[in-house]
Amino acid sequence: MLQILQEIYNDYILLLNNRNIPKSEHHDFKKWLRYYLDFCEKYNHSHSKKESLPLFIKKLQEKHQSSNQQKQASNAIIIYYSLLRKSLPSDLNGLNISVKENNPDFNKDLSNNDKHSGEQNKSSRSIQSNNPKRQDYSTNLKEADSCKKAKGWNAAFNDLNNLIRVKHYSRKTLRAYTTWLKKFQGFTRNKDIHALTPSDVKEFLEFLAVKRNVSASTQNQAFNALLFFYKHIIKRDFGDQKDNLRAKRKQYIPVVLSRGEVNLIIKHLSYPYDLVVKLLYGCGLRLFECLNLRVNNFNYDAGILTVHDGKGKKDRTVPLPESILSELKAHLKRVKNLHQMDMDANYHGAFMFDLIEKKYKNCSKELIWQWFFPAKQLTTVTDTKELKRYHIHETRVQAALRQAVKRSQICKRVTAHTFRHSFATHLLQANYDIRTIQELLGHSNVKTTMIYTHCIKSTTVKEAKSPLDFECNN
Repeated sequence: MLQILQEIYNDYILLLNNRNIPKSEHHDFKKWLRYYLDFCEKYNHSHSKKESLPLFIKKLQEKHQSSNQQKQASNAIIIYYSLLRKSLPSDLNGLNISVKENNPDFNKDLSNNDKHSGEQNKSSRSIQSNNPKRQDYSTNLKEADSCKKAKGWNAAFNDLNNLIRVKHYSRKTLRAYTTWLKKFQGFTRNKDIHALTPSDVKEFLEFLAVKRNVSASTQNQAFNALLFFYKHIIKRDFGDQKDNLRAKRKQYIPVVLSRGEVNLIIKHLSYPYDLVVKLLYGCGLRLFECLNLRVNNFNYDAGILTVHDGKGKKDRTVPLPESILSELKAHLKRVKNLHQMDMDANYHGAFMFDLIEKKYKNCSKELIWQWFFPAKQLTTVTDTKELKRYHIHETRVQAALRQAVKRSQICKRVTAHTFRHSFATHLLQANYDIRTIQELLGHSNVKTTMIYTHCIKSTTVKEAKSPLDFECNN
């Protein structure tokens, strides 16, 4: 979230008072202003142009904000425009803000804003005279926008977005790389991307380690993002960064639950979250892998679960727990019934991945492509107004899990990933081969799997002894 300069807040609050906005609403108005500026930066819209407002309102609609919240957000941004000496209130008729269907008084409120446009301009001028820096701020923001475009940062962000999609990296990777690129842009003070050097990277990484005191994993993520940026986007020399000051990497030992603790947590979970956790623990799945499962991933006869597009877009197979086969089949019947109800209601199918729906027309309506853990409600696609089914959201599972852990009174930090850690550790305790566990977890490197050896007691003999002294059984 962007932080607004205190002087801007002061001027904004002054204008809120001039417009007779109740003080109880000032916090919300400032919140909408922060959201708006953050939105403009994230999607490369100009904060000072009125065309950005309907786009912001559309985003609020997609986030299911109420009509009153949309109206309040619009008024907050309109006042901000007046702070920048824009004549937006008089041109509101040209804005495509579609909240009037749910709130018939919205247009009336906007027309009242039109009547006060002269008052707003007058207030804006009085603020400018009382605070000469106000004009400098507006000018600097405009210069920053044009400077950003001139130096190619917008093009760099677009190229990053396109290349991440071409390489089929996850959305989380795109979000992380974009965030680090923005921080790097701010650190270099919008330096021309063609003038960036390896020393800029070195200074930024040292800044993170020394000034920000970030963890080693965070610094490594920033390093990987900048390496990708230099190598694939601006195609410049990244330099030898081996001698950089790096954050000290600590040995990570994951939290592991006992079998009794796993059972206790599952006992306090309601359906279908208990079945989700049983698959997390019983198959060693990541949460997103579990929720992305579709009906065709299960082979009940062979007792095999196929995980498609796991971390790194890798596929693998894991054995299905025999103890929950009956529960899985009972759950499948519910999925079939829900699918039939959706078909009777002429829904538009389940959300599909990549371009598979173009390759296999109407596959989104076939039973085998339905989510194994479907969401309770249909989702409306904003652009097409189609009704589609998505899977249970991760936050739902996480919230249910937090409550179950709390009721279980387990004094450990438990997340959905803890059950994957417990899966691997319990297999090690049962003397399963480390390579087998590596394949079940889908790890590319066995070193990643080796961390679980630190979670169990060693049963090897510690006392040194010559093999010549071993008893011979022959």
